[in-house]
Amino acid sequence: MSDVDLYNLSPALRMMGVGLLIALLPLVWIAWRHREGSSAERLQALTVLTLFLTFDLVLFGAFTRLTDSGLGCPDWPGCYGSASPLGAVVHIDAAQSAMPTGPVTHGKAWIEMVHRYAATSVGVLILFLAVCSIVFRQKVSESFKLSPGWACFTLLWVCAQGAFGALTVTMKLFPAIVSLHLLGGIGLLALLSLQVAWRPWAQREKISAAMQTGLWVGFILLCLQIGLGAWVSTNYAVLACTGFPDCSGQWWPQWDGSGFEIWRALGMNGAGQLLSFSALVSIHWAHRLMALGVLTFLLSLAWRMHRQGVLQTQARWLALLSALQFSTGLSNVVLDWPLVAALAHTGGAGAMVMVLTWALSRSRSRALTFSLRPAL
Repeated sequence: MSDVDLYNLSPALRMMGVGLLIALLPLVWIAWRHREGSSAERLQALTVLTLFLTFDLVLFGAFTRLTDSGLGCPDWPGCYGSASPLGAVVHIDAAQSAMPTGPVTHGKAWIEMVHRYAATSVGVLILFLAVCSIVFRQKVSESFKLSPGWACFTLLWVCAQGAFGALTVTMKLFPAIVSLHLLGGIGLLALLSLQVAWRPWAQREKISAAMQTGLWVGFILLCLQIGLGAWVSTNYAVLACTGFPDCSGQWWPQWDGSGFEIWRALGMNGAGQLLSFSALVSIHWAHRLMALGVLTFLLSLAWRMHRQGVLQTQARWLALLSALQFSTGLSNVVLDWPLVAALAHTGGAGAMVMVLTWALSRSRSRALTFSLRPAL
């Protein structure tokens, strides 16, 4: 692995071709299914499908991380300079012979490359959405009252997300980069959810200023908690505390702030020394304590929405997903981090962001616009 060039752009065109071929499937399906509809209706249907595929991509990204497949191909964008592991069999065999459990194995290489193919195809779909939003901007604006600038901003976001994906590999799972990559995926879900939820014919509910503030506070707290959860996962601190509600028999473990030094290599502290176990415990315990506060706030917010008779569907989803997050988070600890529970925990976090974005978009009293005039 040490002799591999971190960046090898020779398979880049073939990688883009694979992504384009995969993206053509949903594009053709939407065009056929909505062949009688307007351009705006087809674009909205494609946005919904892109959101669904992006959610799947976030889950598969978590699967890639949880199976330790992030370095299954140690270069970028291909695999040992090939567009697929089939062209890198000799290199993978050699790496696997040297280290049978990885980080490079045939299985992990395929998981990593499938993730890159899926990410490329989602990027193609978002590029298509941005282009169509500009070309049909008058029809889209009249139908959805949402500036095409949002689709353009989403395209810029996914490009940055791709750059962080590359850095995840080339910087050898640097915790800060991996965490930002996960947060970027969550942000992409929020942006696409806004574009799906903003429909003029859907009734917008008038809510109190206090409720509006509560939704925004809940959204911000949830994003902070997801960031802390990403920090737990990328530092492999999930099992640093055993038992619940205590931590390995302690109610207040020894605190080691070196775990929260942001710019450091995986398993190291800021001084380049091995990260202590107490630092991993501190990362885990901070996430657990904040989870208690955030889930309590979100459940109380859902209850207030129910009592006031507003945003009932969103309130039910918020309560259900909060319960899911608690149960899957607990399962990760007491069942030794089962893959299904870990994936469900990531998916639940993404779904909660989507629900809060949905609630905020349904409770605004005037059309939300984001203009990129020079670009249009």
